[in-house]
Amino acid sequence: MSCIEQMKYEILLQRISFKEAREYIEKNSDEVYYVSPGYKIFKDYYIIGVPPIAVGAKGNALIFPYTKPCHGSFVLSIENEDSVKEINRLRETEKEMGALSPKKGKPPKRPRTPATSYQDMWKE
Repeated sequence: MSCIEQMKYEILLQRISFKEAREYIEKNSDEVYYVSPGYKIFKDYYIIGVPPIAVGAKGNALIFPYTKPCHGSFVLSIENEDSVKEINRLRETEKEMGALSPKKGKPPKRPRTPATSYQDMWKE
């Protein structure tokens, strides 16, 4: 595939922020997986955005954010053989990492120790 527009997809939301895309996917998916910017789906397409980037599965449909330069960000849904393979790959990746996929949960929190003052930020 050379372009995602050649695939049969459904636009669920359009011209939205990364945060709105993540929230929509979290609320409207049966399974939610969090990927880093640059994660490759369907072998040819990179997901870009502000982490954590949510990718969802609802039945056999893959729900994911897609950013098109000059047009903004969209939430797309694709349901075909490739989406089933992609969902299975996400599940396998989660198993390998030893983490369970949260179901309609919140993204994993990164442990942070807050600085008590401006000077404390520069001590380390």
